[in-house]
Amino acid sequence: MTESIRTILVDDEPPAQDELRYLLSAHDDIEIVGTADSATDAVEAIHELRPDLVFLDIEMPGRNGFHVLKAIMGMDRPLVIFVTAFDEYAIRAFEENAVDYILKPVAKERLAASLDRARKLLTPEVAQDSEQTLRKLLADVGIQPGLKRVSVEDSGRNVLLNPREVVFFTYENRRVYAGTRNGQYPCASDLTLDKLEDRLGGFPFFRANRSQLVNLALVRTYAPWFNGKYVLTMNDRQETEITVSKARVRDFKDAIEL
Repeated sequence: MTESIRTILVDDEPPAQDELRYLLSAHDDIEIVGTADSATDAVEAIHELRPDLVFLDIEMPGRNGFHVLKAIMGMDRPLVIFVTAFDEYAIRAFEENAVDYILKPVAKERLAASLDRARKLLTPEVAQDSEQTLRKLLADVGIQPGLKRVSVEDSGRNVLLNPREVVFFTYENRRVYAGTRNGQYPCASDLTLDKLEDRLGGFPFFRANRSQLVNLALVRTYAPWFNGKYVLTMNDRQETEITVSKARVRDFKDAIEL
């Protein structure tokens, strides 16, 4: 009996998901174990379900498919097949970096060819280190590599901080500030929390609420608060308290493995 290929479908349009599910039903070895309609849900589903294969839409509201790819980079699985209506420039980026893609609307012949390629890449005999090529793909389409230093202003000078030194980032008065053990410093004027969150993948930062990112390695205490929220006390001189919004409490518990 052929071993099934555990598959997740990611697309923000239900009709597109349904059509792909129908086309895949013709392939007996494809087992659809989950779906997602946003980048955030996709990352969560991939980490939870550990699929072999993901069909990943690129154009979604908010964070797109490339942000999903960055978030899951470094995992042994899954293999990603992009489903895209992108222009010729982006398709060249895929071809040059050996990443498979299918153009919308999905043709069953093209789908079959992609699945044949996926089956070969998923066999134990095939070893493929794709991280370097995927990083180049992300750079080609404008997704920046991870931050190594954070530039802040201090007494008229630009100071470079290791992200591990930052206790939290906060957005106030249209500016992002880096909170360290010694105080808060304004970051570059065009930096946003969304950009930081995308580029801090190698560090233990968590989006506690709309306006704050916290370094989980520098949380001193945490406790339930009212209305289903949590309150964190950070490991800085001021013992800054930061609220985890109710919508993010589950992700916080998962992040600290509660």
